[in-house]
Amino acid sequence: MYNHEPIGYTCPFCLIVEGVENEHLNTKQDDIVFRDDYITVFIASGWWENNKGHIIIIPNKHIENIYDLPSELSHRIHDMEKEVALALKETYRCDGVSSRQHNEPCGGQDVWHYHLHVFPRYKDDNFYKTDRVNSKSEERIEYAQKLKEYFSKKRINAT
Repeated sequence: MYNHEPIGYTCPFCLIVEGVENEHLNTKQDDIVFRDDYITVFIASGWWENNKGHIIIIPNKHIENIYDLPSELSHRIHDMEKEVALALKETYRCDGVSSRQHNEPCGGQDVWHYHLHVFPRYKDDNFYKTDRVNSKSEERIEYAQKLKEYFSKKRINAT
Protein backbone atom coordinates (compact mmCIF):
# COMPACT_ATOMS: atom_id res chain seq x y z
CA MET A 1 0.00 0.00 0.00
CA TYR A 2 1.36 3.45 -0.92
CA ASN A 3 4.58 1.94 -2.26
CA HIS A 4 7.30 3.87 -4.08
CA GLU A 5 10.09 1.32 -4.33
CA PRO A 6 11.49 1.38 -7.89
CA ILE A 7 11.41 -1.76 -10.04
CA GLY A 8 14.64 -3.70 -9.61
CA TYR A 9 15.47 -1.96 -6.32
CA THR A 10 18.33 -3.53 -4.36
CA CYS A 11 17.47 -2.95 -0.73
CA PRO A 12 20.51 -2.07 1.39
CA PHE A 13 18.74 -3.08 4.59
CA CYS A 14 17.89 -6.52 3.20
CA LEU A 15 21.59 -6.89 2.33
CA ILE A 16 22.48 -6.10 5.96
CA VAL A 17 20.05 -8.77 7.19
CA GLU A 18 21.49 -11.25 4.67
CA GLY A 19 25.03 -10.60 5.95
CA VAL A 20 26.30 -8.92 2.78
CA GLU A 21 29.28 -6.57 2.94
CA ASN A 22 30.56 -4.81 -0.16
CA GLU A 23 31.86 -1.46 -1.40
CA HIS A 24 28.33 -0.21 -2.07
CA LEU A 25 27.11 -0.77 1.49
CA ASN A 26 28.41 1.51 4.26
CA THR A 27 26.97 -0.59 7.09
CA LYS A 28 29.13 -3.52 8.19
CA GLN A 29 28.15 -6.66 10.09
CA ASP A 30 30.18 -5.35 13.06
CA ASP A 31 27.66 -2.47 13.27
CA ILE A 32 24.88 -4.89 14.23
CA VAL A 33 24.20 -4.75 17.98
CA PHE A 34 21.15 -7.04 18.11
CA ARG A 35 19.44 -9.51 15.81
CA ASP A 36 16.74 -12.09 16.28
CA ASP A 37 14.37 -13.90 13.92
CA TYR A 38 12.27 -10.75 13.42
CA ILE A 39 14.38 -7.58 13.76
CA THR A 40 17.93 -6.28 13.33
CA VAL A 41 19.40 -3.32 15.21
CA PHE A 42 22.54 -1.55 14.04
CA ILE A 43 24.62 1.60 14.33
CA ALA A 44 23.69 3.91 11.44
CA SER A 45 26.47 4.83 9.04
CA GLY A 46 24.99 8.30 8.49
CA TRP A 47 25.71 10.50 11.53
CA TRP A 48 24.81 13.93 12.76
CA GLU A 49 27.89 15.70 14.10
CA ASN A 50 26.69 16.04 17.68
CA ASN A 51 24.65 12.81 17.84
CA LYS A 52 27.07 10.09 16.82
CA GLY A 53 26.22 6.42 17.15
CA HIS A 54 22.49 6.59 16.48
CA ILE A 55 20.59 3.36 15.96
CA ILE A 56 18.38 1.98 13.22
CA ILE A 57 15.87 -0.79 13.91
CA ILE A 58 14.54 -2.75 10.93
CA PRO A 59 12.31 -5.76 10.35
CA ASN A 60 14.26 -8.66 8.86
CA LYS A 61 11.50 -9.17 6.33
CA HIS A 62 11.37 -6.60 3.52
CA ILE A 63 8.48 -4.25 4.32
CA GLU A 64 8.56 -0.87 2.61
CA ASN A 65 6.76 1.36 5.09
CA ILE A 66 4.48 1.70 8.09
CA TYR A 67 1.36 1.13 5.99
CA ASP A 68 2.40 -2.48 5.33
CA LEU A 69 3.93 -3.18 8.75
CA PRO A 70 2.05 -5.94 10.63
CA SER A 71 1.06 -4.98 14.18
CA GLU A 72 2.97 -7.89 15.76
CA LEU A 73 6.18 -6.74 14.08
CA SER A 74 5.48 -3.12 15.01
CA HIS A 75 5.22 -4.19 18.66
CA ARG A 76 8.60 -5.96 18.46
CA ILE A 77 10.24 -2.93 16.86
CA HIS A 78 8.81 -0.48 19.37
CA ASP A 79 9.60 -2.72 22.34
CA MET A 80 13.18 -2.72 21.06
CA GLU A 81 13.01 1.07 20.64
CA LYS A 82 12.48 1.34 24.40
CA GLU A 83 15.38 -1.05 25.08
CA VAL A 84 17.63 0.95 22.75
CA ALA A 85 16.60 4.23 24.42
CA LEU A 86 17.53 2.81 27.83
CA ALA A 87 20.80 1.49 26.40
CA LEU A 88 21.70 4.89 24.93
CA LYS A 89 20.99 6.61 28.25
CA GLU A 90 23.23 4.19 30.13
CA THR A 91 26.08 3.66 27.69
CA TYR A 92 26.34 7.04 25.94
CA ARG A 93 25.26 9.08 28.97
CA CYS A 94 23.04 11.19 26.71
CA ASP A 95 20.60 13.76 28.11
CA GLY A 96 17.63 12.48 26.12
CA VAL A 97 16.55 10.36 23.17
CA SER A 98 14.64 11.12 19.97
CA SER A 99 13.02 8.62 17.62
CA ARG A 100 11.78 9.17 14.11
CA GLN A 101 10.49 7.19 11.16
CA HIS A 102 9.73 8.34 7.61
CA ASN A 103 7.23 7.11 4.99
CA GLU A 104 7.05 7.92 1.29
CA PRO A 105 9.15 10.53 -0.55
CA CYS A 106 7.21 13.51 0.82
CA GLY A 107 7.61 12.04 4.31
CA GLY A 108 11.39 11.98 3.91
CA GLN A 109 11.83 8.24 3.31
CA ASP A 110 14.98 7.51 1.30
CA VAL A 111 15.46 3.76 1.86
CA TRP A 112 12.48 1.65 0.75
CA HIS A 113 12.53 -0.63 3.80
CA TYR A 114 10.75 0.30 7.03
CA HIS A 115 13.22 1.60 9.58
CA LEU A 116 13.10 3.46 12.88
CA HIS A 117 15.89 5.82 13.96
CA VAL A 118 16.76 6.24 17.65
CA PHE A 119 19.10 9.17 18.38
CA PRO A 120 21.08 10.07 21.49
CA ARG A 121 20.35 13.70 22.34
CA TYR A 122 22.41 16.19 24.30
CA LYS A 123 21.69 19.62 25.71
CA ASP A 124 22.13 22.26 22.99
CA ASP A 125 23.14 19.63 20.38
CA ASN A 126 21.51 21.60 17.52
CA PHE A 127 20.30 18.32 16.07
CA TYR A 128 17.91 19.88 13.56
CA LYS A 129 20.51 22.42 12.42
CA THR A 130 23.37 20.04 11.56
CA ASP A 131 23.95 17.98 8.43
CA ARG A 132 24.25 14.23 8.13
CA VAL A 133 27.72 12.89 7.31
CA ASN A 134 28.95 9.39 6.49
CA SER A 135 30.96 7.77 9.25
CA LYS A 136 33.78 5.28 8.84
CA SER A 137 33.36 1.72 10.11
CA GLU A 138 36.27 2.23 12.55
CA GLU A 139 34.40 5.14 14.13
CA ARG A 140 31.33 3.01 14.76
CA ILE A 141 33.08 0.11 16.50
CA GLU A 142 33.22 1.71 19.97
CA TYR A 143 29.51 2.55 19.84
CA ALA A 144 28.56 -0.92 18.66
CA GLN A 145 30.71 -2.58 21.32
CA LYS A 146 29.14 -0.55 24.13
CA LEU A 147 25.64 -1.54 23.01
CA LYS A 148 26.52 -5.21 22.45
CA GLU A 149 27.89 -5.35 26.00
CA TYR A 150 24.78 -3.62 27.35
CA PHE A 151 22.42 -6.06 25.63
CA SER A 152 24.54 -9.01 26.72
CA LYS A 153 24.37 -7.90 30.38
CA LYS A 154 20.61 -7.37 30.11
CA ARG A 155 20.32 -10.92 28.69
CA ILE A 156 18.75 -9.64 25.51
CA ASN A 157 20.15 -12.04 22.93
CA ALA A 158 22.70 -10.01 21.01
CA THR A 159 24.23 -11.22 17.78
